[in-house]
Amino acid sequence: MKFLNLFLVVFLIASCTSSNKEIKLEEGISYDLAKYRKQQISDIVYNLHFKIPAEKTKSIASKSTINFTVKDLENDVYLDFNEATSKLKSVKINSEEVFVNHQKEHLILDKTKLILGLNEVEILFDAGETSLNRNNEFLYTLLVPDRASTLFPSFDQPDLKAKYNLRITAPKDWKVMAGGFEESAIEIDDFVEHTFATTDKMSSYLFSFVAGKFSETTKNPGAFDMRFLYRENNQEKIDESVNEIFKIHQNSIDFLENYTSVKFPFQKMDFAAIPPFQYGGMEHVGAIQYRESSLFLDKNATQSRKLRRAKLIAHETSHMWFGDLVTMKWFNDVWMKEVFANFMADKIVNPVYPEINHTLSFMMSHYPSAYSEDRTKGTNPIRQPLDNLKNAGSLYGRIIYNKAPIMMRQLEYLLGESQFQKGIQEYIKTYANSNADWLELVEILDKKSAGNIKNWSEVWVNSSGRPIFTEEIETNEKGNVTKFIIHQKAEDGSEKVWTQSFKIQLKDARGFVRNINIKNMGSSFDITEATKDFKPGQVLYNINGFGYGVFPIYKDKIDNYKLIRDEVSRGYQFINLYENMLLGNVTPKNIFMVFFDALKSEKNELITNYLSGRIQNIYWTFLTETQKDEIQVTTENNLMKLLQQNLPKNIKKTIFNLYQSTVVSEDGKEKLYKIWNGDLKIDQLFLNENNLTSLALQLAVLEHTKSKEIIAEQELNISNPDQLERFKWLLPAVSKDVIIRNSFMKSLFEKENREKESWVQSGLSYFHHPLRQNNAIEFLPEILNKLEEVQLTGDIFFPKGWLASTIGNYSSKEAYEILQQFLNENPDYNPILLKKLHQTTDDLTRAQNIKK
Repeated sequence: MKFLNLFLVVFLIASCTSSNKEIKLEEGISYDLAKYRKQQISDIVYNLHFKIPAEKTKSIASKSTINFTVKDLENDVYLDFNEATSKLKSVKINSEEVFVNHQKEHLILDKTKLILGLNEVEILFDAGETSLNRNNEFLYTLLVPDRASTLFPSFDQPDLKAKYNLRITAPKDWKVMAGGFEESAIEIDDFVEHTFATTDKMSSYLFSFVAGKFSETTKNPGAFDMRFLYRENNQEKIDESVNEIFKIHQNSIDFLENYTSVKFPFQKMDFAAIPPFQYGGMEHVGAIQYRESSLFLDKNATQSRKLRRAKLIAHETSHMWFGDLVTMKWFNDVWMKEVFANFMADKIVNPVYPEINHTLSFMMSHYPSAYSEDRTKGTNPIRQPLDNLKNAGSLYGRIIYNKAPIMMRQLEYLLGESQFQKGIQEYIKTYANSNADWLELVEILDKKSAGNIKNWSEVWVNSSGRPIFTEEIETNEKGNVTKFIIHQKAEDGSEKVWTQSFKIQLKDARGFVRNINIKNMGSSFDITEATKDFKPGQVLYNINGFGYGVFPIYKDKIDNYKLIRDEVSRGYQFINLYENMLLGNVTPKNIFMVFFDALKSEKNELITNYLSGRIQNIYWTFLTETQKDEIQVTTENNLMKLLQQNLPKNIKKTIFNLYQSTVVSEDGKEKLYKIWNGDLKIDQLFLNENNLTSLALQLAVLEHTKSKEIIAEQELNISNPDQLERFKWLLPAVSKDVIIRNSFMKSLFEKENREKESWVQSGLSYFHHPLRQNNAIEFLPEILNKLEEVQLTGDIFFPKGWLASTIGNYSSKEAYEILQQFLNENPDYNPILLKKLHQTTDDLTRAQNIKK
């Protein structure tokens, strides 16, 4: 009987295991398939050869030999290949040619042709074009999150790390960069066959190569040689930027090696600057890619531009440890690599720029951006569920890039900096060259905390939204406080509580202040004892820029925010004031005046940038036409007066950008024209070629009487061929001829015309400029209808960019009605895209009530 029971147990276990392994094939990479493949195969090595022709229109003949170990032959082995079957020429399994079985974006390898143990699969194919960004003189791959399978057959999931042996045959005047060191370059006729060393182990989305006509610089800034490819030809920008770019990479490495206690984890770290790159940067192992304009700055670049460049480089360098060395198991935890990259980037920049207020920088970088999504109906938790990798792109957004660092800072404070760092070091060493999820990190941090990190993260990480704070104050007949309790309530009405810490400041009628620390606040925090014998006439909340949410304001005191001496407190009061405006607690015109008045005296560039951006947004989005007419002339004149004052060049550049973006009068247009052609000189205002190009396009949108001549002359003045190509491409979007503009818009409904996504978003913004919306609005229904196709054919940020640069520019009742009609006609619309739509139309929706 004992043996019978044992047999039944074994049989039941085997039966359950068998049923759990039944894989239902579907498009994309399902979580079930990924989980099964993780235990089915291992020891993956890709041997790839891409033959790149000189002509962009010709296919790239390719060969892949994949070696891998099979541990389970209960099912076939599925390679991912999200391309046309016709691109697959032949398949061999263990030297035997087999039928090409390609279904639902998968190349199916017959289990009867495979063996337990080491296998070899050889595939001849034409490389997929979806993520092979081909230009006439260069190309680059961009394979995040699941785009490796659009280039070559692969096991395209993050926890199946592999090594790569790569050969690239390219035109002989092209340079090639990849994840491994170049071992040889053999010239064959008009081509060179580049052979690269075996790469470090990496996830498929981190594999990359760049090939084309590039300039090249190699330097050793301290750790090892680094190679830099770029197409920038402006010598001033090259002289000003190249050494600094290498220096920032080295500073980032030095910091991260010390912080993590792990030496740089890969064989090399080269990088390339790509003119039309879709993102700021991408952390490919051994071959980081950046948008060229983010790296190359001239001598008059503002402090903000330099800071953004430093943080971008620090961000991508941080990924070498956080994302590349330790990678998430599944893309539902993609936020982990992004939060650590952002969080570490902020730490790295501190010693590099000691003159900067880094607390202010952190706050200005993250809070407005996080609020802009978290306040909307489309908000989402930091950690989101993901059933299929084809939907992974939708997880990216401001919540993971901006709210997550705020969360992480609160977590660091909760643990203490030392214990937090020790936890991170343990995490890196434990999961190096492997994969981990959030719960595994929480388990490490939990051991180093007196609190319950799992419970804490349930709201901060697994829930969406933000708290709204209120105050409960009672005073006696002398005006002294007898009761002061601060409450928080979730904006969505739920019972969620964000345990957090921040500081407040009480001011009385005499100007005396009392600062109070709010530590680990739950749903309420009683500060009555700390406020005894005090008559607060005003309370300034979150003066250290640490708390998260919307705090109370004292409407009769907001004019005095500009007088707050502490930069962090001053900056946050402006942020909080804007959020209160969106909640209807104060009017847009009032805030416009407060912000404009503050702009006149503000000396901090980061705060000036924020004020300028909000002034522009309030003007175009939340003021009525009557209100705009009332303040237009005064606004233009006051901005011009500011430009004539003796201000630092960084502040002056920001004010000029605001002036340029809000000018509509004939006098203002003429002043812009004279600035463009050099007749109007403004001291300390330095405009480079890119600035003048942007100004020329803006004058075309404004329909200056000489716009045709302006465009023609600017075209002759552009010295960079890549920038010239972009300029010509954008011209139909700014044309005075509505037929030409409409043809441009219609062309973007075809996917082949949307390849250069950063160009497309610029073109859409010009086409849907507020001054052009009377004509452009007719295209909004089709723009919304195309969203699903845009997601399928574009990169991860493009669906939101598509919306933000179109319907996101509108505030009219007519646009709102188009939005509502679309929502009513699509009650079961893709929930992922619906969130993006709600995020980008939040201002449009709020404007309907605010502008009444």
